[in-house]
Amino acid sequence: MKFAFYFYGDALVIPADASDYQAFEKLPLELSAEFDNPDIFEIPSLVKTDSVITAVSVTQDDLPSGWRSIPVRRLLSLSGNQSIENIIRACHISQWRQESRFCGKCGAENMNISLGLSNQAQCECPGCGRQEFPRICPAVITAVTDDKNRILLAHNKKFRAGVFSLISGFSEAGETLERTVMREIREEVNIEVRNIVYVKSQPWPFPNSLMIGFKAVYASGIIKPDGEEIDEAAWFTPGNLPELPGEGSLSRYLINDWLKNK
Repeated sequence: MKFAFYFYGDALVIPADASDYQAFEKLPLELSAEFDNPDIFEIPSLVKTDSVITAVSVTQDDLPSGWRSIPVRRLLSLSGNQSIENIIRACHISQWRQESRFCGKCGAENMNISLGLSNQAQCECPGCGRQEFPRICPAVITAVTDDKNRILLAHNKKFRAGVFSLISGFSEAGETLERTVMREIREEVNIEVRNIVYVKSQPWPFPNSLMIGFKAVYASGIIKPDGEEIDEAAWFTPGNLPELPGEGSLSRYLINDWLKNK
């Protein structure tokens, strides 16, 4: 019997009576018959050599009774599980397949290509031959500290009230990651930084990002939120931290790293 992960956008599909922790477990592939026009695919695992991930994209508007969805990002905050890397990869590919059904050049329906365990996901237009690969959008996120070893945290208007995180943003065409760090911080909170150092990265398929973590040191300027994305920002010490992003996210990792090494 084959088993698969089931996806509904950027969420996993699990039985309605299953616990969140059971989302890490694959379900029998034969259950795909319960959904309308499921997209079933296999991709190479990047975790285990010579292994494939079987996944099912559920594309109908509403889930049938007896099923529920759980956001993949919620799983990041649960206790560590080796399946999470395969889940994140399959989630990204699942969304890409749905968004890339048609050629962006001539409009013909793309054809998915299976290239074996040593290759990546790919589709090709049978009309003009244009090839397409999963889109990955680089985004930086930075832990900024000052000479008092305080950390800069900000509230994005999209966040829940009271939650503060680090400054982040997407890299522009022709821009280095270091310049992205400087530009995003300048645009969103009006300060300059120096000593930009890479720390760690994290796939973030919500829908197609790669988060790239840095740390930097305050150089000059007075904090002034841009009022468009950021409505509050301030320096914080370990003793007066606001509510932080959930465990498992790169932002929380960078903040925890600062706390550990303060």
